[in-house]
Amino acid sequence: MKFILKEMGKKWYLYLIGFIALFSSVYLDNLLPKYTKNIVDDVIMGGKVEILTSLLMAILGIGIGRMFLQYIKEVSFDTVGCMVASNYRQHIFKHVQKLSVPFFDKTNTGEIMARLTGDVDAVWGSIGFLGMLVVEVIFHVILVVKNMLGLCPRLAVLPLLCMPLVAGISIILESKVGKIYDKISDANVELNTVCEENISGVRTVKSFTQEKFEIGKFISKNKRYYELSVDQSKTFIKYYPYIQMVSQLLTIATILYGGVLVMSSDPAKQISLGTLSAFIQYCGYIVWPMEMLGWLGNEFASGFASIKKINKIMSEKPEIVNKENAIELEDVKGEITFENVGLKIGEAEILKNISFSVKPGQTLGIMGETGSGKSSLINVLMRYYDPTEGKVLLDGHDLRDITLSSIRGSVAPVTQDVFLFSDTISENVKFGKKSEITDEQVSRALKDSMCAEFVDKYEEKAETLIGERGVGLSGGQKQRISIARAFARNEKILIMDDSTSALDMETESEIQKVLQGMTDITKFIVAHRISAVRHADEIIVLKDGEIAERGTHEELLSLGGLYYETYESQYGE
Repeated sequence: MKFILKEMGKKWYLYLIGFIALFSSVYLDNLLPKYTKNIVDDVIMGGKVEILTSLLMAILGIGIGRMFLQYIKEVSFDTVGCMVASNYRQHIFKHVQKLSVPFFDKTNTGEIMARLTGDVDAVWGSIGFLGMLVVEVIFHVILVVKNMLGLCPRLAVLPLLCMPLVAGISIILESKVGKIYDKISDANVELNTVCEENISGVRTVKSFTQEKFEIGKFISKNKRYYELSVDQSKTFIKYYPYIQMVSQLLTIATILYGGVLVMSSDPAKQISLGTLSAFIQYCGYIVWPMEMLGWLGNEFASGFASIKKINKIMSEKPEIVNKENAIELEDVKGEITFENVGLKIGEAEILKNISFSVKPGQTLGIMGETGSGKSSLINVLMRYYDPTEGKVLLDGHDLRDITLSSIRGSVAPVTQDVFLFSDTISENVKFGKKSEITDEQVSRALKDSMCAEFVDKYEEKAETLIGERGVGLSGGQKQRISIARAFARNEKILIMDDSTSALDMETESEIQKVLQGMTDITKFIVAHRISAVRHADEIIVLKDGEIAERGTHEELLSLGGLYYETYESQYGE
């Protein structure tokens, strides 16, 4: 809320214009019953026909004035509401970007999407249209009650008695609807998650012919969302008619009691027919705010629930942050040292007593069966996680003493899970340093990663648009573009996490030659294939999070252990 209030404060002048227009419009609106009173008492009852034209012109002027003021009011509040909502959405997105990898491990994409879209829209409604409407209702009621008391205090007792009753019903309605809306918000997250997962994994679903199962899962979540929405409507419908009934009874009671006062023979009690007409009109004015209370309560309950959901994400703190006075490395050499590194995530022990050192320009090969800790080791190197034991050094400095920008800005990663954006091939390659990488560097990176052979066949070549996640490209083509992205970045540390698994042997061999020529870059090559690591300066073989074997290709073969077994399975005799 602090951010929202701060942003609203920046646009105080729009709120000032909007409130001036709002108050002026309500004030003009409350003048109409007074002119109605004059028409009834002076023109109809008094016969002063000569003033009818001026009274009608005044009513017309009020209508035109209100139209103009309402336009200014709506534009002012909608403009500031859009601005604040847009900035709020950016604020949330920036916060999410700062959060550490563990947050994304435990939070599904559907929940984050729901917070950034539907929940921000609900907050937008509260600070824009709804907020303005609340102020208008309050000012409108105050002015109407004042005018009623001025016309006839006796009659004014009726609406004053009805208002607390309506307010009580509205409070009960808000509390009931608010609880249901919390559940609706959660159901919306589940529905979004099912949709997102199904669309992202549509090929997997079709490959396993699980369309029917996925449709059933969607129907189940959609039914839950439907049932909660119906419950919300039923709750609203259950209480809202009481508000309408009280409002209608107020009008009837006003006519009956007012009629008695009009016909009263006591001058102290008697009121004119024009006064009664004006009072009935004011009753209509006060009925509208009372009826709005239920709807406003419903909408504010939704907005408040959304703020609570957003605050839950905003209260999350990044686990991996720069320490105070962290070092900014200007000239990274690329020396990496692991000293007795251990990593626990929850109760699971992922890495144990990992120690090695890689000099600038050297290559470390990392092998091991699935789940042995290869990618976790890389995650620690990238400082997505901090080791729970030991330390990792970059050029002799503990990673925890260095800024995150120094660490990640000196690494060019090729991740196991290839992700390409819905953009041109060129923009995907430039992603690491969009403002610095030239077209010539893109061409060179595409050539070195063996992408040129298929990219040059496209009519638009490197400017060819590719779909979301590289749809339309083969697994090997996507891997090669991701390798080109790392080559174009040209940092002192290159990480290739199982990044050639989808390549044919010939293409992999050509890329290996390019890697061998990068003598000034420290390289970490995580692989299952012997061919990917055999030329490394040192190879470590992980098993159950520990280094089981280490050495060069020849040394590991001579041991006759895990590495040798892998070699035999891939090359035989």
